[in-house]
Amino acid sequence: MTPWTLLDSAPVPGNGGELRLYQRRDEFSIRVGGCSELMNSRTHGSEDALAEHTCARLTDCSESRLLIGGLGMGFTLAATLRHVGDQAQVVVAELVPAVVTWNRGALGASAGHPLEDPRVTVREQDVARILVSGQQTYDAVLLDVDNGPEGLTRKENDWLYSINGLTAAYAA
Repeated sequence: MTPWTLLDSAPVPGNGGELRLYQRRDEFSIRVGGCSELMNSRTHGSEDALAEHTCARLTDCSESRLLIGGLGMGFTLAATLRHVGDQAQVVVAELVPAVVTWNRGALGASAGHPLEDPRVTVREQDVARILVSGQQTYDAVLLDVDNGPEGLTRKENDWLYSINGLTAAYAA
């Protein structure tokens, strides 16, 4: 079996943790602290489903404005772009700047380089700050932060899936 190669690592703002990007042939893995796999380029069905089900609920996707919390490997973004029109706007909030860099580099091909799409705007900040700022409104908010409602990369992410976080997402 081909071993994993560590390509890069980056600190997670605010908690002292670390994300690590690994590669094995054409497969990529992002891990928290090198142990817990946060995502893998071979398994992205839940990301595809999140985008598909969200966009199916919109009455008109052609000019929608969507917010995605978490870039990850770009699969949620890529799937969203497949379901919205040419005039849509998709804002992606990513807390870890290196994740954006990875997606613009070697990792980008896995999801088809969605950051190159002109409908995409990247904001390198916590999606929670965008939600509570009230500066923008969105037709839909897709929360793809951590592996679910329990904070894996940051304990603060638990808030996103609490009643207060979901209320903020609904209000956005």
